[in-house]
Amino acid sequence: MGNKEAPKQLRYEAVKEFVIKLIASQKLKPGDRLPATTELTSLANVSLISVRRALDELEREGIIQRHQGIGTFVAQPRIKSEPSRLGDLLATLGEGNSTNDLTTELISLRVGLPGSTIAKTLRIEEGNPVWEVVRGRRVAGEPAIVERAILPLHMVPSLDEKLLAKGGSLYKFLADKHGIVDHSEEQYLEVSLPDSLERSWLNLPAREMAVTVKGVSFNENGIPFDCFQQTYPARRFIFYVSGSKEHKLLGFPGVDDWSVKPLQG
Repeated sequence: MGNKEAPKQLRYEAVKEFVIKLIASQKLKPGDRLPATTELTSLANVSLISVRRALDELEREGIIQRHQGIGTFVAQPRIKSEPSRLGDLLATLGEGNSTNDLTTELISLRVGLPGSTIAKTLRIEEGNPVWEVVRGRRVAGEPAIVERAILPLHMVPSLDEKLLAKGGSLYKFLADKHGIVDHSEEQYLEVSLPDSLERSWLNLPAREMAVTVKGVSFNENGIPFDCFQQTYPARRFIFYVSGSKEHKLLGFPGVDDWSVKPLQG
């Protein structure tokens, strides 16, 4: 039997290979500008359609980043995240991410009334007040994560606003101040449209999807004390997940009522 011929390389695949080699040979760094689309057409000797398809795929793979009307740039390396690890958000960021690159902005801190899903998950009545903490996290100066924590007021009577604003550990504060230790978690991950706050803070284009991790944390007695939500720009992250087959409470909650309502008066 004769040897089968190797499949012919498609033109857009050749352009992808050309751009990757160009980045390597010129030692381009994240943020460096790449040649314009028309210039790539000439350099690679292919059609504009092939170049555009190649750039579409390179952008989806996180190798380049395009800004309309500005140009095409080498993308920042994707951030590694392990959302199934216990503890604060910082603990979930994988090895290779510098903690010095992470900064925090306290977007809001308020007391409100939980929606039905949160009340059920935290095992409280809908009329029982909760804390809602919303923080934005930047990595290397770029908006990267919007993080929400929802905690029952009867378990957590006080929070330290200054600590939270500086990016301090919420779970360390809960352990030191209120004796609440994060013993186990349940969570699920979905790809969906972010809400207006998340889209604005993360600078996401209209209709661009985001990755959202929603979950609940339990203390050593199996009592839920935190409904959390973390929203990530999908193109900037790589996720590693491992976990247990045991399911205590979260299951697959409805996503339409993951909300906190303002207190009246």
